[in-house]
Amino acid sequence: MRLLLVRHGQTPSNVDFLLDTAIPGPGLTALGERQAAALPEALADEDVEALYASTLIRTQLTAAPLAAARGLDIVVRDGIREVSAGDLEMLDGYSEAGRTYMETIFAWSAGDTELRMPGGESGAEVLARYDAVVAEAADLGAGTVALVSHGAAIRMWTAARADNVDVDFAAARPLDNTGVVILEGSPADGWKALSWAGAVVATTGRGPESGPAGRPLDEVE
Repeated sequence: MRLLLVRHGQTPSNVDFLLDTAIPGPGLTALGERQAAALPEALADEDVEALYASTLIRTQLTAAPLAAARGLDIVVRDGIREVSAGDLEMLDGYSEAGRTYMETIFAWSAGDTELRMPGGESGAEVLARYDAVVAEAADLGAGTVALVSHGAAIRMWTAARADNVDVDFAAARPLDNTGVVILEGSPADGWKALSWAGAVVATTGRGPESGPAGRPLDEVE
């Protein structure tokens, strides 16, 4: 299966650089609406047969133009929502809270899945819920499925599950609003990242933003 992981369009909290992860969350800015409207053309070469979005409003609004263009229903699943910030919710992404958030998610990618976000989820819990939605999508038998999700969740899950993406790669590469990570594989056989925000990912791995979840880890103060 070809799996497209799409980050949502820009939100007011992205502009203010806040760790805003709670449900239902904000809608899109005017720019975010334009980004969503551009998705059908950006994915014109992708034969998307199924479309998922998280339980946060911003992903469903982002998915709507693509759904309309392709005649698809949006399947809403909680499992691909953003990593909960817990006690760090609505804190400044430029602060120590932002560093803690990003360091925690990439520790999960590196295998420390019992680590828990302060007042929030563990890595094992987040990976399990995300894996469940990916498995559901794979069971459809579709050639290509798009999941409209969130920056931190996409980067964390890809670094944890793609054979050719490690933590250093994912931590160094921001994902802009409506940026896309394309993978190929299956839950049984594993995943290989083909491209990250338009850049080809080497088959051996180990090797291109807005809002704290889309920011390189080494830029977080």
